[in-house]
Amino acid sequence: MNIVIDAFGGDNAPIEVLKGSIDAHNDFGVDVTLVGDEEKIKKCALDNGLDITALKIRHADTVIDICEEPTEVIKGKKDCSMAVGLKMLADGEGDAFVSAGSTGALVVGATFIVKRIKGIKRPALATVLPTAGDPTMLLDCGANADCRPEMLVQFGIMGSAYMNKIIGVEKPRVALANIGAEESKGRDLDREAYHQLQKAPVNFIGNLEARQLPMGDCDVCVADGFSGNMLLKLYEGMAKFFSGELKGMLTESAKSKIAALMLMKSIKAFRKRVDYSEYGGAPLLGTARPVIKAHGSSNAKAFYNAIRQAKLFCERNVIDEITLALEAMKNNNGDAEK
Repeated sequence: MNIVIDAFGGDNAPIEVLKGSIDAHNDFGVDVTLVGDEEKIKKCALDNGLDITALKIRHADTVIDICEEPTEVIKGKKDCSMAVGLKMLADGEGDAFVSAGSTGALVVGATFIVKRIKGIKRPALATVLPTAGDPTMLLDCGANADCRPEMLVQFGIMGSAYMNKIIGVEKPRVALANIGAEESKGRDLDREAYHQLQKAPVNFIGNLEARQLPMGDCDVCVADGFSGNMLLKLYEGMAKFFSGELKGMLTESAKSKIAALMLMKSIKAFRKRVDYSEYGGAPLLGTARPVIKAHGSSNAKAFYNAIRQAKLFCERNVIDEITLALEAMKNNNGDAEK
């Protein structure tokens, strides 16, 4: 199995990409191809005493900047590390692609270079969130600001397949993010999506209010990209707020510092649960080949786990499961029309 990595995507590239890739290659037994300026990659490895002889390198002349128009990945910057890596994936030279670069460019590039699963309207950016219970997947998190009801249904199908195959949830509970639990709540988009999800081949449990998300009241939370991104950013902000407040309380006096020492094991366990690097990245569900979007500030640990995630994505045939679920829905709709 060959995992293709954008060596120059993200705030900490290429050094953290190299570190994570070396460890992933050694621990998971996968081939890793680094895409980017070959000379710079080798110099970075040499300067930091890293042995990358076991990794492959595919040269790419440029890098697409976070501030550039996303469409440049398929127009003026076809030679950037992201575009070259996606082309490798599309051509069968890799089994999965990982990048911490521009989200917009990755969505555009994956859609037009790698293409979509047959029948999928739009790929969705999916993020696994820690909760009071088991982790919950939120999608879409920003790939599609404007959605149609059938797109939200497909998000539910894709999220359900991922949570079952990758996280191991037996029968994922799928919910629709809304402003109330009642079937009549929300916009026309939400009400129609509700009715369509009731007929979809998923374990649909109804609407979910935002306050229920951190409690783990569902396994898959479906939202349009605008609402999903708002939920995600608030989630991240509150996590940072509580972390800061907790740190302040545990370090404000000698007594609290002693208490912190006594609670250190629990504190470390909690920090691990809310650490994004433990999950690796966000899969872009709906593409014809596995694409993983790592966090822009990913460190070596995050890249390591993103590669692990990509490996599982391939091994557990998530794309095949999504395809089968879409076919089942199509057949059910056909029977209903008869």
